[in-house]
Amino acid sequence: MSDLQTWYIVKRSGGNCEIIPSDQVGDNNLEILEQWGPFTQEEAIARRVGLIRAGKCQPV
Repeated sequence: MSDLQTWYIVKRSGGNCEIIPSDQVGDNNLEILEQWGPFTQEEAIARRVGLIRAGKCQPV
């Protein structure tokens, strides 16, 4: 895996947020309600925790 890999947090239709690599993010994915990023993997994990605490995402 490359050190330059970027990650996105995506909110699915069920309200759960997932961290996915940038190559899986696309405009044709209708399940994605919101997305945040790009982030490093560590930053994406920390931001997802913040989104859950803020009530924007449901924990898995």
